[in-house]
Amino acid sequence: MTIFLASGNLHKKSEFAQIFTPNQILIPKDQGIDFDPEENGNSFVENSLIKARTLWNIVHEPVIADDSGICVDLLGGAPGIYSARYAGISDMKGEKAGAKLDAAERNRLLIEQTNTALAAYRKNNPEDKRSDLELRSCRFVCSMVLYLGNERFYAVQETLEGSLVSSIEASAGSGGFGYDPVVYLPSFGKTVAELSAEQKNAVSHRGKAGKKLALLLNSK
Repeated sequence: MTIFLASGNLHKKSEFAQIFTPNQILIPKDQGIDFDPEENGNSFVENSLIKARTLWNIVHEPVIADDSGICVDLLGGAPGIYSARYAGISDMKGEKAGAKLDAAERNRLLIEQTNTALAAYRKNNPEDKRSDLELRSCRFVCSMVLYLGNERFYAVQETLEGSLVSSIEASAGSGGFGYDPVVYLPSFGKTVAELSAEQKNAVSHRGKAGKKLALLLNSK
């Protein structure tokens, strides 16, 4: 089966091709489709539905869309749905920054602001004996939609729990993309970017959501 992925991200295309094997995964530009919907939802699932529905109305073939991001507890769940455009707590949508920050700059900024929040939390909560690693808890979130027709869809939301590294110098790994080098997984003793593709697909927010949708797809 051919499934369209509502994204222009080649990293995602590669991941989805592994998760949904043996189905063929196509992205819009594979078919010369100009695809840039306005993601103006208020949640991960709303944004994934916007993308899935928009692309289905063009191709009328099964579509998978996801909206993903990182949520840091010390920052009240930020940057969340604004992860790709994040330019700091005071510029969640990246509107003041002008140009979109590159991944390395977003990672640095997120770590710095988490460090500031951690210092403030320690000052105000001296009785909290949790380690810095525990307090730097964060999670990747993925809301994924399999869109099969007008108002006929399945949605799954999953997480990958971890902790933000303490400095940009502590980032590690060349795999993955985005925030992967700065999210440490205690169970592996590695960052997400240090995992093999097979390891990441087994535990990641996107991998877990994708496997559940793949099961649904195979049962149709």
